[in-house]
Amino acid sequence: MAIKGVLFDFSGTLFRIESARDWLSAVLQERGSTVPEAELSRYADELEAAGALPGGSFPERLPPHLTKLWATRDESTERHRAAYTGLARQVELPDAGLYDALYDRHMKPAAWRPYPDAAEVLRALRERGMGVAVVSNIGWDLRPVFRAHGLDVWVDAYVLSYEHGVQKPDVRLFRTACEALGQDPRDVLMVGDDPAADGGAADLGCAVHFVDHLPVAERPTGLRPVIGLIG
Repeated sequence: MAIKGVLFDFSGTLFRIESARDWLSAVLQERGSTVPEAELSRYADELEAAGALPGGSFPERLPPHLTKLWATRDESTERHRAAYTGLARQVELPDAGLYDALYDRHMKPAAWRPYPDAAEVLRALRERGMGVAVVSNIGWDLRPVFRAHGLDVWVDAYVLSYEHGVQKPDVRLFRTACEALGQDPRDVLMVGDDPAADGGAADLGCAVHFVDHLPVAERPTGLRPVIGLIG
């Protein structure tokens, strides 16, 4: 099989969200608020355990009233916001306005960092004539993140779950991405960090390659094997 196009997941694959502590600190600073260091650490740990940071850890315990919403959170902007602010509200923060402010923060380009080899790999794919699409389960427009970090110049198409009302592993999302690249799925490679979601591309006939969902500093070259896979 000759690979002619590559699909990439967003969070945990090409980019990584900031830490829960940095996320909370940034919002507090934006709002001109301060909390003692010990409380900042406690709030950040509790938010992380709750799974309140999109792109961060999954909830350690999913509240029963959020179970159905969580399962389809990436199908619309409304469901995505409701799911994550609902998780955040499991943590008693000092200001009720923080819940929406935290959600808004995670959509800002400054909250995301590309993996060190992301630009290198995307550029190499373009030089080899490969079409590239980003296929993401998400509830908001991530294109500004790519533009702010200079990676958009190597992306040909974005297929985002909330814009189509379906989420991975539904093959319809992968099919839409392959069609956007003008490629047969059997000639396309899907690169992601979540076997359950990204592995759905295999049901369409795509080859699939997984990377580790790690902090940026701990995965400096995790995407480079993709170059070898396309031959």
